[in-house]
Amino acid sequence: MTSLSFFLALLLGICLFAWARREKYWTKRWESVAKSLGMKARDAELLPTHATAVLNARLHAEQQAEQRRVFESLLDEISQGLVLVDANLRIRYANAPLKKLLHRHEIHAGRSLMEEVRDHQISDLVQEAMQEKRHATRRIQMLPSDVGAGSNLGGRYFNAEAAPLAADVGGGAWLMIQDVTESAMTEQIRRDFVANASHELRTPLTLINGYIEMLQEDAGKASPVMKRSLDVMEKHGKRIARIIEDMLAISRLEDASSTLNMEPFNVRDCARDAADHLAPMLEGRDTRIEFHFPKDGGLLTGDRFYWDQIFTNLIENSLKENTKPGLVIRVSGEWQDKSCVLKVSDNGIGIPAHDLPFVFKRFYRGNKHHSSTQVKGTGLGLSIVRRAVEAHGGKVELASSPGIETTFTMTLPLQHTKA
Repeated sequence: MTSLSFFLALLLGICLFAWARREKYWTKRWESVAKSLGMKARDAELLPTHATAVLNARLHAEQQAEQRRVFESLLDEISQGLVLVDANLRIRYANAPLKKLLHRHEIHAGRSLMEEVRDHQISDLVQEAMQEKRHATRRIQMLPSDVGAGSNLGGRYFNAEAAPLAADVGGGAWLMIQDVTESAMTEQIRRDFVANASHELRTPLTLINGYIEMLQEDAGKASPVMKRSLDVMEKHGKRIARIIEDMLAISRLEDASSTLNMEPFNVRDCARDAADHLAPMLEGRDTRIEFHFPKDGGLLTGDRFYWDQIFTNLIENSLKENTKPGLVIRVSGEWQDKSCVLKVSDNGIGIPAHDLPFVFKRFYRGNKHHSSTQVKGTGLGLSIVRRAVEAHGGKVELASSPGIETTFTMTLPLQHTKA
């Protein structure tokens, strides 16, 4: 037993001796490394901790690089071109589809965005997004360019979106562009067809309505059936004529080459003229139209022709949709520091919530309560309102509480207003 204890003690001593020699060896190695790094010998014991930190940092960097490769692979599979730029509009990253969209062999990181896209409209959009710190969207028709063989994109249409990036990811902005030339050309063909068809229909329809009126004047001895037939023809002929005029109005608003006749005018007078035009619809009805404007009536710089249509369509819409007595239509205007807010509201039956997203679409009529013998509207009035307001740089919003109040709110930026 004594021999076994001695043997175990000897073995333990040998192990401790070997461990001490190994520790001394590695201590000298760490001191040698520390000296080569310009560190003091007493700091050598910190080297293993630093080495572990460096190894972890390297592993983290490799993981980030792998994630970056995955994200870049995904971004290369989308159809839109994506660009990341710094605060000076120099490209930090561009995905592969961008090269195809811009007809380029390569997009060079470090170059300015203007050098690569060669159209100031796109760089202006990104600059606007960064300066105003908001999401910006625009449809751009590329300008002709003779820079670079085979890269002329003049005439093509792009939807461009840009937004600023947060400071913790380096700042700058992202830009996404999509080629929508085919859909834009299809839309242009549709607009041209509507405009041309409307023009071609206007003249023969005017002649038809004229002959109907002439027959009505000579229908003194005609049978009741003949008189009723002529009345129906007149009613629907006028409706078709109104549809054609509304379609022409929308075509003019959609035509990029068509310019507005921007002149200052009195908004209250414009609204009252629209109400006077609709006076026949007020006869025999318990309906009141109120006007609430500044003392001078409020001045607006815009195309008076379209504002006549805006107020006429909105007031007429209230009158047609609300046939019960006690209707009050309120037209108001308020001039603020940076905008002008115009409202047309009524206390009628309102618009159901499920119809609200669609009321500005062409030919949409949500009401089902009118008699089938009544001539309905064209379904284009509110579409004209929206497009005319947007053509003046504004926006129109609709809020409705059925049975309480329905309000159309039009907000115009300051550059189009004058208090």
